[in-house]
Amino acid sequence: MKIAIITGASSGMGQEFVRQLDKKCLGLDEFWLIARREDAMKELEGATKAKLNYIPMDLCKDDTLLEKELKQKKPQVKILVNCAGYGKTGPFLNILEEDNIGMIALNCAALTKVTYQVLPYMTKNSYIINMASSAAFLPQPNFAVYAATKSYVLSFSRALRREVRSRGIWVSAVCPGPVNTPFFSIAEETGSPFALKKFFMAEKEKVVAQAIRESFAKKEVITHGISMKCLHGLGKLFPQRITLDIYGKLLRSIH
Repeated sequence: MKIAIITGASSGMGQEFVRQLDKKCLGLDEFWLIARREDAMKELEGATKAKLNYIPMDLCKDDTLLEKELKQKKPQVKILVNCAGYGKTGPFLNILEEDNIGMIALNCAALTKVTYQVLPYMTKNSYIINMASSAAFLPQPNFAVYAATKSYVLSFSRALRREVRSRGIWVSAVCPGPVNTPFFSIAEETGSPFALKKFFMAEKEKVVAQAIRESFAKKEVITHGISMKCLHGLGKLFPQRITLDIYGKLLRSIH
């Protein structure tokens, strides 16, 4: 049985990955969907040719449910999409401690745990797609913990890629800018890091389509949009202290 596993499958890009992968990967027998809200995942019922297997779980707590399912059914995992994650914006001390720690737990620890559990079941010509962010390229005041978690995802993805490519497994880190999903309605409960981000908002359909296309082309880092590619380039070109000073001045100019 050949399957794809997608975390964060209750909304936004997680569900969009299911829809688009179902059209592009005709050899898949099942999608294993992971999220806390089973009712939200079931919105995909009837939208795919492949069978949907719902695994309702909190990745930060129920960390053995997926492992048990894998051991019982022993599938061939052809695609893993680590899409679960969240962010909170605003000054570090204005964000609840549990939210800051929660970002690290979900964006970093849970992603690592899922990858650790799934990799033994991945076969040649398989793909891991990790959702990072353009926030991974630079530290971001008022987005400090979230940006740091995504730097971890980017670094982990690039290193893991070197370890597993001899097995024919290809790891890609997807680094979009702001995407028009429910993410920002949650993120901005504690403040906005930079209002101009709204002007660079991308549509999830385009981001996911590019992520699938370029990960299947074995691309290592996938950046959506010219503005985010420029940000990536600036992060390489200038010392971080300079870009942080510029970012800080922009923040002060709009508040």
